[in-house]
Amino acid sequence: MNKREKQILTHFGSRRESKLRLRYIVALCSLPFLGMVAAFGTAPDTSTSFVPTRTVVESLDIAHPDPSADANQVFWHEERFGRGDTMSDLLVRLGVNDADARAFLRQIKPGRSLRLLRPGTTVQARTDSDGALLALRYITDKGHLVSFNRQGEKFKSVEQQLSLSPQQEMKSGEISSSLFAATDAAGVPDNVATQIADVFGGDIDFRRDLRHGDKFTVIYEMYYHDGRPIKSGRLLAAEFVNRGKSYRAIWYRDAAGKGDYYTPGGKNLHEAFLRSPLAFSRISSGFAMRFDPYLKKWRKHEGVDFAAPVGTHVKATADGIVAFVGQERGYGNIVILDHQRGISTRYAHLSRFAPGLHRGMRVHQGEVIGNVGQTGWATGPHLHYEFRVNGKVRNPLTVALPGGPPIPPQQLAAFNSVSAPLLAQLNLLRNTNVALSE
Repeated sequence: MNKREKQILTHFGSRRESKLRLRYIVALCSLPFLGMVAAFGTAPDTSTSFVPTRTVVESLDIAHPDPSADANQVFWHEERFGRGDTMSDLLVRLGVNDADARAFLRQIKPGRSLRLLRPGTTVQARTDSDGALLALRYITDKGHLVSFNRQGEKFKSVEQQLSLSPQQEMKSGEISSSLFAATDAAGVPDNVATQIADVFGGDIDFRRDLRHGDKFTVIYEMYYHDGRPIKSGRLLAAEFVNRGKSYRAIWYRDAAGKGDYYTPGGKNLHEAFLRSPLAFSRISSGFAMRFDPYLKKWRKHEGVDFAAPVGTHVKATADGIVAFVGQERGYGNIVILDHQRGISTRYAHLSRFAPGLHRGMRVHQGEVIGNVGQTGWATGPHLHYEFRVNGKVRNPLTVALPGGPPIPPQQLAAFNSVSAPLLAQLNLLRNTNVALSE
């Protein structure tokens, strides 16, 4: 091998060693990264038995409850007083033990406050861990907080008026059987349902005119205390669609403080006379010829008989003066009201008169003047109602009745400012219901 060949071999050898050294350095630098990749990418079923483990046992101190502290605990229970419930049933559901419940009832039973408890009222009871009653409270539909607080072995009752805040409620419903069934289904209070019947009673006979599919929309006041509904207030606006025809009413109070219901155009919905002195009663005998069960002969029936249970409230159908209160042959206990302009009304067969009712007394429309009975010539409990004009009988169900005064022209602007937002809410709810039904 000559000198030139040796130089070439030596050159290539040194380059090879340099490359090997470079690869070695790169491999060493890559080991941490390769280890990390290996750690994250460990293959399944790889054995890790070489990893050392150690069991550590440590004692922990657990605080034991103090039995004497449990004995001093108190609990609040809440239940709703339902229809058909007895006070004893309610106390058991509230977690009050039987002996304490009986002791409470013995003391409170004669009390006036307990009689204010109505079905649907929420009742709260405070008891100790053994179920002994410490306090009981509820809010009446008049906004009174009634409390019974334990003082030794006795209970002391306290009643106070709460501060209630009014809010507007909007509801709608559809008639399937009756007005009250529909309002119950829609969550509308009975007080508001009664106002609906009173407001639209001049246009709709709620005993005979209702049809399946009739609709209603109402805006009314609901009074709250601490976020809990306590009682319903006045009906503010309403729409009732009967047989496809829409009727609307707006409550408006003028500057003098006198309020009434009006159509959106300002016409007064308040009839000078109600068609019926009873709410939701059945007509048992109309204004026509009939066979008299007492005289045993056919004769003209000069009024309308409304069948109703004994004790049902009888209301004056219009403002008037008591012309007579007492007994008359055949009529039994009767009240006669004079309404001026030659118009008078008679209410017969009453079981009793309203307390303090006397001749010359002024009464207002809707005011209770007596109770349904079976006095005089009556074969069953009912009210005989007559409507007379200048002494001559007229059919109270068909006679033309005068209406109330409309909104005066000078008050139309004020009325419109009140009615516009209420009508907008009625439209909104009605359109929403239409969209949902479609």
